[in-house]
Amino acid sequence: LMSDSISLRRATLGDATDLAVTVVAAFEQYRGKLAPESGALSETPESIAAELRGHTGAIVAERNGAMVGCVMFRVFEGDLYFGRLSVLPQARGLGLAKRLIAAVEREARLLGLPGVRLGVRISLTDNQRLFESLGYREISREAHEGFDHPTSINMRKSLL
Repeated sequence: LMSDSISLRRATLGDATDLAVTVVAAFEQYRGKLAPESGALSETPESIAAELRGHTGAIVAERNGAMVGCVMFRVFEGDLYFGRLSVLPQARGLGLAKRLIAAVEREARLLGLPGVRLGVRISLTDNQRLFESLGYREISREAHEGFDHPTSINMRKSLL
């Protein structure tokens, strides 16, 4: 029943503070567990606002008017790339991540883009499985700056 009251909408600049709070809270479980530390944990209202003023869009999920999830996206190498996929702990298990990803895919189709991309840490196998279940496939691996081994998997889903 609770999930029925969840709505998705495009974010505005006025959402920057709530977006930053939501992203940091959602990524808190990874603090001290990823090398390098997730950049999501250092997001601020200012950094999010700067992204939104550029070529980055965002979608927010709200329950009874309060933000419980979000995702950010931008055009990258001809596809739509998404990141900062965030669902607050108290709103997990409702399929919100899947709904947010589906919303990004709708944005990509509206823009006439051929695919959607994301990056996921090699260590986060549960997240990889979720993305694979939604049709995303590994296209490459890369190392974060200062690392001599891959730390991240790039995944893509073709919309064609």
